[in-house]
Amino acid sequence: MLTKFPRSKTSPARSWPRRSRARELPLRAELFGVEQLARHAQAIAAQHKLVAGRTSARLLTRLDQNEKVLRAFNRATLAVDQSRRVTPAAEWLLDNFYLIEDQIQLARRHLPEQYSRELPRLANGSSAGFLRVYDIVLELIAHVDAQIDADSLSAFVAAYQTVAPLKLGELWAVPIMLRLGLIENLARITTGLAQGRLDRNLANQWVERLQAMAEKNPSRIVIVVADMARAEPTLSSSFVAEFCQRLSRLNPALHLARGWLEQRTLEQGLSVEQLVHQENQSQASDQVSVSHSISSLRLLSAIDWKEFVETLSVVEQTLRSEPADVYGDMDFATRDRYRHVVEILARHSALSEIEVARKAVELAQESAQQKGREDRTAHVGFYLIDKGLPRLKRASGARWRRKGFVERSIRKFPFAFYVGGIFLFTLLATLGFVHAAEARGVAGWRLGLCAVTFSLGVSQLAVALWNWLATFLLNPQLLPRLGYSPGGIAPESRGMVVVPTILRSAENIDDLLQTLEIHHLANRDPYLHFALLTDWPDAAEENLPEDAPLLERAKAGIESLNRKYAGGRRDIFFLFHRPRRWNASENLWMGYERKRGKLMQFNAFLRGRCAECFVAVAGDQSILREIKYVITLDTDTQLPRESARQLIGTMAHPLNRPQFDPARGIVTEGYGLLQPRVDVSLPTADRSRFVRLHAGDVGIDPYTRTVSDVYQDLFGEGSFIGKGVYDVDAFQRALAGRFPENRILSHDLLESVYARCGLVSDVTLYEEYPSRYEIDAVRRHRWIRGDWQILPWLLPRVPDAEARGIRNPISALSRWKIFDNLRRSLVPIALVLFFLSSWLIVPRLGLVATGGLLAIVALPGLLSLVVEFLRKPEQLPWRMHLRGMLASAKRTPSQIGLTLAFLPNDAFLSLTAIGRTLWRVFITRRYLLEWVTSGEVAR
Repeated sequence: MLTKFPRSKTSPARSWPRRSRARELPLRAELFGVEQLARHAQAIAAQHKLVAGRTSARLLTRLDQNEKVLRAFNRATLAVDQSRRVTPAAEWLLDNFYLIEDQIQLARRHLPEQYSRELPRLANGSSAGFLRVYDIVLELIAHVDAQIDADSLSAFVAAYQTVAPLKLGELWAVPIMLRLGLIENLARITTGLAQGRLDRNLANQWVERLQAMAEKNPSRIVIVVADMARAEPTLSSSFVAEFCQRLSRLNPALHLARGWLEQRTLEQGLSVEQLVHQENQSQASDQVSVSHSISSLRLLSAIDWKEFVETLSVVEQTLRSEPADVYGDMDFATRDRYRHVVEILARHSALSEIEVARKAVELAQESAQQKGREDRTAHVGFYLIDKGLPRLKRASGARWRRKGFVERSIRKFPFAFYVGGIFLFTLLATLGFVHAAEARGVAGWRLGLCAVTFSLGVSQLAVALWNWLATFLLNPQLLPRLGYSPGGIAPESRGMVVVPTILRSAENIDDLLQTLEIHHLANRDPYLHFALLTDWPDAAEENLPEDAPLLERAKAGIESLNRKYAGGRRDIFFLFHRPRRWNASENLWMGYERKRGKLMQFNAFLRGRCAECFVAVAGDQSILREIKYVITLDTDTQLPRESARQLIGTMAHPLNRPQFDPARGIVTEGYGLLQPRVDVSLPTADRSRFVRLHAGDVGIDPYTRTVSDVYQDLFGEGSFIGKGVYDVDAFQRALAGRFPENRILSHDLLESVYARCGLVSDVTLYEEYPSRYEIDAVRRHRWIRGDWQILPWLLPRVPDAEARGIRNPISALSRWKIFDNLRRSLVPIALVLFFLSSWLIVPRLGLVATGGLLAIVALPGLLSLVVEFLRKPEQLPWRMHLRGMLASAKRTPSQIGLTLAFLPNDAFLSLTAIGRTLWRVFITRRYLLEWVTSGEVAR
């Protein structure tokens, strides 16, 4: 399809699969303007015919060959004698070889064999068997002399698609194909440059012989000329130009050689002047082509390929026509996920990608006509990534292959896989232990005691193994998100970041104000506000002398921040302060229901109720009713740049908006609150050896990432840990007036099961990790007490706000989460009892018990090392991968050792927490809200 070359009767863009390396010419054809390119693209689109089946990795093989050619030429250029001339094109290649190497590696990394095999191949033409998109790119390169720009590229591809639409995979392959095509062009030019260098070297050799003879015996020059005539050197333009240039600077007596050269060129129908001119033109063309190719390689890194694909994709334009008019407002990652589902469905059905996208839009339009555009089923994503996907599969006639059968089966029966698998593993392990104990003559109550304690202990190993198994078998599922970053939060999604805290001292208040200011600087947005939600410390009196000055200091600090940053606009910073109330159950003055009560009263205040709940409010209250989302943080939580927009954008997506079950009064679809990942802040990660050992430890604790990821990927919901974003109205509707007073200490889990929590695993907050074991122990003691206080929520009936029994509305999964927390608190007790009873009561089981204890404690950590070892990034060398694993390998034995050393104390900690909680819940009904912050313990 390329315009013919002056020097060749065959289109060079199509010749290389059938030619030897030495005869391949650069990709040069008639130069076209944008309109000519568009017509040419339509012409080749009409002629292209596709063939079914997968292609081999011919492009990768060709890339390897081109790399060898370019490297060999670069080495030869470096070896050229300083007295010899290097062509401008060779200098360009030498100076920019680092860039070429980078582009070669980038092309190799971004074109895996599996990906290239999924792309359509040509059935006709000289490029038959090669990828269609590669042939398109070669045509473009040839007709712009490798001078790629975004406008001509977009126009060329858009014109092609008016005749034959490209697949999404082909559009994404354009940048890689351009790299391959430009590298191919450079390799072809290099081949010509290498041959020209050989010809010039040959010319130099003959000139040097002539010069030596002229200096030694001028009368015998004719003999050298005769030798040259007998050798019959190829009179290429490179040879002739170099020969004549050298002769012109030497002894005039060498005119005999020039005469012979002129005679020989005339015999070939050319003249010396023509060949010299041709060589000059060739070198100039090579220099221009090389410079264009290298400049284009640089440009590829500057083009916004996301915008390129979305602008030119017909699938993208089809999905944007959905009735809910939400698709275009989503962030790129969500749109790309939707498109990827379209690709998969088209791959497994007889429909094209465009037809699958149209089917999804048609289903959304049907729902919009029946339920309205605001319903979640009117959004095309409902049929691509949500519960409407089976309906779209049926509509598109998709038929799945065996690949992915395991993952599909697990997602179909997640509860049976996860909970059933844990119970099955625990049962089989216990039966194996019982069999081993019976073989040693253990029976009766001794066997029962050992079996029960072993069963509780090994359940910890079962949970760890199933968590890792789930992460191996399932692909992570990110929540969809609206694209509020970096464009800004929509006015209807106005949010507020609140920090529930306690006012203790002037220094404490200054730190809180500074933290609030930092949150604002990292997340500036006209529709995002920041507030301190404060209480006084518990006290024996309602008011203390130091209260008033502290409150005034806090109010003055908020007003100062507003003057500094508001700039005449509505207030950005707020203070909401509650008074102490007498609590007879706790026998002191304190904030009502601590943090849970603080958030519930704050939500009511936002909606115009509970005016008496706050004795001091700083900031313009006129905007409070416009607040739709609240991001709640702890005092030590860091809110990274743009994370607030991302959280609110995720919350505002139609598929994440909460849907209530009127009968049960809880959220059953979408999410009332979202929990981001929480990691250890970098400044505190190296504060002590304890932090270094445990801060990065990923285990089965709900405050770590793995369990929440498993819950999100398996069941579509996570667990709330007190730091996240919630919908004010949904949160209030699901939780207001649902629980008895002075009863709930650990409210996070109940909030997550009533309001339904999702995990935003691609947004990370940072907080401090306890620097010492005793601080961590106090924190875990409080968690255990809180977990056991919600024990009644495992039962069919639960207490309401008036302590009356009502039907338990939570799901089986929610009950499992509560049960799992209780089980985990019993594990240290069970392991200590198992070890002691085996050695003291049944010494014959001592060695078995020791081995079992070590396996339960050590296997999760060792397994994580195996997982890390197997998950080596493809492009990372093994040496670097193993070096990175060394830190984990060194830390794991220390973690195992500390776990064993602290096991007796952990058992005592759990025992006292459980015993104290049961006594208070069922006997005294007092001090259920006893709570000491980690900061107080650290002080």
